[in-house]
Amino acid sequence: MPATDQAFDVIVIGNGALGLSLGLVLARRGTKVAVVGEARRPWAASAAAGAMNGCFGEVTPDLMASAHGRAKLAMDVRATEMWNSWEQLLVEESDETAIRSAHGTVVILNSIGVPQIDNGGYTAIRQALDEYKEPYEDLDPEAIDWLEPAPTSRPLQAMFIPGEHAVNPPALLRALATAFSRAGGVLVDELITELRISGDRIDGVSLASGAALSAPDVVVAAGANSHNLLSALPAELRNRIPGMVAGNGVSLLVETEGGSTPRSVIRTPNRSFACGLHVVPRAQGQIYLGATNVVSPKMRTTAAIDELNLLLACTRQLRTDLVSGRIEQIQVGNRPVPLDGFPLLGEAGVAGLWLMTGTYRDGLHQSPMLAHEFAARLLGEPYNTELDVFTPVRNPIEAMSREQTVETAVIHTLATGYEFNWVVPDDWPPLIEEQLRDMFSKLLDEIDPEFTPPPEMLASMEPEIHDALRTYYAACRAAS
Repeated sequence: MPATDQAFDVIVIGNGALGLSLGLVLARRGTKVAVVGEARRPWAASAAAGAMNGCFGEVTPDLMASAHGRAKLAMDVRATEMWNSWEQLLVEESDETAIRSAHGTVVILNSIGVPQIDNGGYTAIRQALDEYKEPYEDLDPEAIDWLEPAPTSRPLQAMFIPGEHAVNPPALLRALATAFSRAGGVLVDELITELRISGDRIDGVSLASGAALSAPDVVVAAGANSHNLLSALPAELRNRIPGMVAGNGVSLLVETEGGSTPRSVIRTPNRSFACGLHVVPRAQGQIYLGATNVVSPKMRTTAAIDELNLLLACTRQLRTDLVSGRIEQIQVGNRPVPLDGFPLLGEAGVAGLWLMTGTYRDGLHQSPMLAHEFAARLLGEPYNTELDVFTPVRNPIEAMSREQTVETAVIHTLATGYEFNWVVPDDWPPLIEEQLRDMFSKLLDEIDPEFTPPPEMLASMEPEIHDALRTYYAACRAAS
């Protein structure tokens, strides 16, 4: 699109799965809508995602133990119910022949992690499946197709979730962009430099080219960069919205030895502050291997050597012949993680300014559901008010007690060592655990005597994250 001033009904900032999905739903309804974002997506989570329809496979004991965690699970379940028709319509409206790359998910419980996390996660997944009456079946771990791990990494238990699939992100993003354009939407290959606010409402955006776009409604769906775009808001309002950090993730596209690929996703429960080890089929002879997760104040486009070392070491949990595979691509993505760990969904304190971001690992899976929900809000139609618990301008959501937060930070930090296959004397882990507990307890009190951040924020060694927490907590106190 030429860099000239234009008027729209809605501007969506961000051309990942969330932004394009919302743009498409609106365009289908005849709304004049622009989706703005660089076509190359340098920091995106969507383009580098494993793209599992991770609903039940992502469940953890902590998720099930809090009301807000259960609300997130309910959102995932609603999204799962939409994916069959969503994919079918995308194929019809684009040049793609298929969006899905995997059919079903195998969850394995092996002996690599720590029992508090892996056993607890495996049990929580079954609990959620039973609660929602979602079909699944137990598998003989020795008979799982494609899986041939090293003897020391054999799975102890396994289950198959037939309704939990995965999609191919490049195909999904191509289909969304094509369908959006054919429905009359406008793609703007530009960077946003600022939001344009007039009085107490939004009226558009300014672009890096010097052009401006105007609209009475602007939706920020720019992933980990979303909070950076709110600089035009008054500080007392902007600081009441949880800041955003990046969940840096590294994954690999691998050409397998002999062209062998599984039909289903194979994954462990979530572990070590991340989404567990997982392998996703992409094409014949190609798999996606992922993924790391390092909470950082900055978005990244390159992989750290220790993250690559971890992924390569983890191949022994899947197939011993993966060491003979060829790395076709190293992928780096930036998951959008709010400071309190929960999504930012709704109006952002200025009329017409909306946030649809902060979805951490759930955004791609939730994209069809959130697109329809936000379209209803923008068009003045009935909508599901259950999402209002994640309104952006809020006091911090605290899903754990201070004691639980410290213990979770300790256990996940130790689990990282076991994933790296550390070799330490048997009497060291209890000593390390005690030191970590003391360190995290002191750090928690230094950050704030009352408000409690999520464990991954507490365990971060980044002073910028701890300073951002203090700023957010101070703004919440000032407003109360």
